[in-house]
Amino acid sequence: MALGSNTKFYETPNHPYQGERIAEESGLTGKYGLKNKEELWRAESELRTYRREARKLLGRSQGDAEAASTEGREFLAKLRRQGILSEQDSLDDVLSLDVTDVLERRLQTVVYRKGYANTTAQARQFITHGHIVVDGRRVQTPSYTVSVAEEDSVGFDSASPLTDELHPERAEDH
Repeated sequence: MALGSNTKFYETPNHPYQGERIAEESGLTGKYGLKNKEELWRAESELRTYRREARKLLGRSQGDAEAASTEGREFLAKLRRQGILSEQDSLDDVLSLDVTDVLERRLQTVVYRKGYANTTAQARQFITHGHIVVDGRRVQTPSYTVSVAEEDSVGFDSASPLTDELHPERAEDH
């Protein structure tokens, strides 16, 4: 692939006009404060990649079981670090994941769930305006995947006016 060429990181739906799917997508877009359906399609493509890898590893375990189990452990460890799977989940559980499992790990959702913002849209604004740090680094990408290790280090930037508890835009309960 040529350097600088445009590449889509998602697939659009095969049938563009299905009322039920459109309604479901709109609900998820609103619930998670996504800018557009492209962000949802990216999460769905990421989930599809995880499922494809799990199916490949499950199929391989019938042949070379030792190599497949090593790869499987590494793959499961990666998903656990990202917080998509819990510690007791297995390779079979990857196939039953839902797109919401991926969306819950977005920085935008984590900021909202931690109570730093009143809405997911406000969480998105705080992130893009540079008020949120992860591990002391300013992150301005709402779709940033927050790992389990980083989750406790999500907070307001020390230079941000939002560090003041009495700031009018701060969430009331935090």
